[in-house]
Parts: sequence; structure tokens; C-alpha cells
Amino acid sequence: MSHYQRGLSLIELMVSLALGLIITLGVTNIFLSARATYSAQNSSAAMQEDARYLLSRLSQEIRMVGMYGCVVVAPNSTSDLSTNQSFSTLLNNDAWITSTTDANGTVLTLNTADVGTAGGGTPAWTVVSDCRSGATVYTGNPPQGAVTTAQSTFPIRQTVYTYKVANQAIYTGTGAAQQVLVSNVSAFALSFGLSSTADDSDVAVSSYANSVTPVQAGRIRSVRISFTVTDPVATANVAAGVADQRFSVTAALRNRML
Repeated sequence: MSHYQRGLSLIELMVSLALGLIITLGVTNIFLSARATYSAQNSSAAMQEDARYLLSRLSQEIRMVGMYGCVVVAPNSTSDLSTNQSFSTLLNNDAWITSTTDANGTVLTLNTADVGTAGGGTPAWTVVSDCRSGATVYTGNPPQGAVTTAQSTFPIRQTVYTYKVANQAIYTGTGAAQQVLVSNVSAFALSFGLSSTADDSDVAVSSYANSVTPVQAGRIRSVRISFTVTDPVATANVAAGVADQRFSVTAALRNRML
């Protein structure tokens, strides 16, 4: 009478377990790799989205610096010039764009036509003009009844952007109204394209400067913005994040006040 053994031997069992473990490890490795790739793509897309938003916003506002419509600025008796001394200073000094940089970061101030990106609210000044004889400048909004049916209003806003090195972030606004615009910015730099002279007909950029003096303000013809965005995941775990991405754009001042 024959007797047959049923089941697996110890060697067969060990081989089966080893093969199963290899397959499990392979599937797990594929899953982890796919998840890391997905996370890196999301981080890269988020960094690029932040950069596009910042570049688009700054470029638009820089191009509109000095733009206030069809106005020939000629202060007249209907406006108290003393209440608009700040606007007069800007006009006389061509100081429509200013910047300061120190160890704490960079502050960029733009005086620009309302292009719908300043978040609404009261403008810094409002120019009222009939586009023929002259203009009146009011601080904030013009008083009730100050604008006739033959006149147009041109709101002008003063927008301040601040890059803080310690926080690695770019803010908009000042004081208590300051808000984060873009975070995880490890570097931020501005350079200004200057013409040879301050003459309005001299529109060609002859040199670039990292900073400008009040005397040079009238020679600014373009602004070059450069910054580096860092993946926050890479800060905690370099292997899990993506490399820093650097972005740059040059915006021309198309609407300088004449």
C-alpha cells in the first residue's frame, strides 16, 4: 500500500515566501515612486503658479506706472495744491516708481493707474479732467459734486510690495493692512533699465542698475524682476522636494507721465 505526502516542504515554503516578499517589495517601491513623482509635480506646478501670478501682477502694474488717461496736468484754482503736495512731488521728480533695498529685504513702491489688482478701496489720488484744458488732483476720492458731466476721473493708487528676507515672502500693503502675496521666496532682486538722459524721447535702455537715486527716477524705462521660489517640502526633506526654480521678467514703463 502506497502512502503519499500532501502539502509543501519547508524549502518550498521558504522559496514561496521569498518570492512573495520580492513581489511585495517591488509593488511597494513602484507605489512610493509614483507618489513621490506626483508630489513633486504638484509642488512644481504650485511654484510655477505662484511665480506666474506674481510676474503677471507686477508686470501689469509696472507697465501702468505713470498712466492717468488723457490728462494734461495743470493745477488750477479749483484744487488746493497743498492738499496734493505728495502728488506734486511725484510729478515734479518723476518718482512714479521707487525702491529701497537693505539687509532686511526690498521695498518696491508703484504709483499706477487703477488696473483692478489693488483690491479696491480708496485710491491715493484721483485726477479729474476734461482732457482738454487741464486737470484737478484730489487726495482720495473727489468730493461730491466736484466732477461735471464733461469730465472723467482717473484713480491712481500707490501700491507697496515688500520682500522680507527673514520670512522669505513677498507682501503687499503697509502696516496692519500688509498681507502675504507669495511665500517660499528665497531670493528677490530688482534692476532698473535706465536711458542715457531723462528726456521723454529717449526711450532706449542704455544700462541697468540695481538701485536708483531720486535724480535717476526720470530715466527709468524698464524694470527687471528676478526671484527664486523654494519648495517648502524640500526644506524639511531635500530628497522629497523639487529643486529651486528661478523666474525673471522685464517690464517696460509704457505710460510715463510727460
